[in-house]
Amino acid sequence: MAKTDYLERILNARVYDVAIESPLEQAPNLSKRTHNRILLKREDMQPVFSFKLRGAYNKMAHLKPDALVRGVIAASAGNHAQGVALAAQRLGCMATIVMPLTTPDIKINAVRSRGAKVVLHGDSYAEAADHARLLEKRQGLTYVHPYDDPEVIAGQGTIAMEILRQHPEPIDAIFVAIGGGGLIAGIAAYVKRLRPEIKIIGVQPVDSDAMYQSIKAGRRVKLAQVGLFADGVAVKQVGKETFRLCRTLVDEIVRVDTDAMCAAIKDVFEDTRAILEPAGALAIAGAKAWAARRKVRNATLVAVACGANMNFDRLRFVAEEAELGEHREAILAVTIPEKPGSFKTFCELLGPRNVTEFNYRFDDPQKARVFVGVQVRNRQETEQLVKALRRKGLQTLDLSDNELAKLHVRHMVGGHAPGAKNEILYRFEFPEKPGALMRFLTSMSGGWNISLFHYRNHGADYGRVLVGMEVPPKDKAKFKAFLADVGYPCADESRNPAYRLFLS
Repeated sequence: MAKTDYLERILNARVYDVAIESPLEQAPNLSKRTHNRILLKREDMQPVFSFKLRGAYNKMAHLKPDALVRGVIAASAGNHAQGVALAAQRLGCMATIVMPLTTPDIKINAVRSRGAKVVLHGDSYAEAADHARLLEKRQGLTYVHPYDDPEVIAGQGTIAMEILRQHPEPIDAIFVAIGGGGLIAGIAAYVKRLRPEIKIIGVQPVDSDAMYQSIKAGRRVKLAQVGLFADGVAVKQVGKETFRLCRTLVDEIVRVDTDAMCAAIKDVFEDTRAILEPAGALAIAGAKAWAARRKVRNATLVAVACGANMNFDRLRFVAEEAELGEHREAILAVTIPEKPGSFKTFCELLGPRNVTEFNYRFDDPQKARVFVGVQVRNRQETEQLVKALRRKGLQTLDLSDNELAKLHVRHMVGGHAPGAKNEILYRFEFPEKPGALMRFLTSMSGGWNISLFHYRNHGADYGRVLVGMEVPPKDKAKFKAFLADVGYPCADESRNPAYRLFLS
């Protein structure tokens, strides 16, 4: 489909029966800190706190009357579900939403409150989507795709129409979160037709980068696993039409990590008092990373704040990670000689800095290993502190970017296990649902002993679990088969320095 067709579709899109023209606001504190003019497109202010109702309503408003009478169906665990439910309520048709069994009650209730029928099926979006397609055929319903549909893409493209109208002055770049690609495809189709000089830059999490990988490969790539923190963009494979548009219209894709998303949530809160969800803050994190990497100054950058459906329980984790994302907390492993005065020397070197974390447990009569968190102003100050400690003969390792240290080790320092034999360490993401742990345990070989287990609730739809197991070398092939069978996203941390210093 040509770009001109999308321009016409966007101009004729029907979204304002349900959507507002969201504000385009400057973020004063963030602009000052980045030395650029950062403008936020506040899609978090929509009636369902997300842009998704634009595409859903536009698709459904263009259906023939007999299709509306039969009803619509969609698969979603979040924002798309609420958009379809609201659109169906406004158009007077029945909507069925298939949601994974792991979907939190708050999201299920939000969809039901708008009159939609909720069907719970499967452990993932993919399984829910397959079931929705089955029901679509059985019941003669119309499937409302979350991103890979021209009318959905056009509905999301109305955001670009508003941006260019609200800010007719020069814009250097527009940053857009990418999951399946519907939002950025619609925005790029409109902007590149009218203002091709404006860069369209996509943003994805480093562990959910299907569009980045697809454009790099020149074909649609299906990821084996996706990170779940930014669940709104946790898509294993992008759409056919969205890929076609993005590979020709998107200038660049920036990837950011969890810490950067958490820092962006805090940035937006400080400027607006609004709390974005992780996917909603992706574009802001990308704009910051892009400007810093390219040393851009005095540019006008628009970031689409695309959603604010945040689980309240997740805020604790976000607050902890935000300081690390802004490099305002350093996490260090410091080895101190077990002799009089060494601890005082260590504290003197920390100076007047605020200590956020301090963990120590006696382990060796010759030396002490300390896990410490310290407030700093930036990454450069962390580097200076590490150098100062090393100059005094204190072995120091910077763990500020070490996921194992941040998520688990800081809560369990000192748990050495000298009796553990052939121990290997893995990080897993368990679905937060009854039976997940039992499935894991029953999949294991009866001969493998669990030597370490740590879980901490982060308020997400999944649990982060650290597991140590005693697996003899002869069982390596069997262990790999176990990992494939259980199917949970995982990472081998057996060589992680934080593990070796504090737990092994």
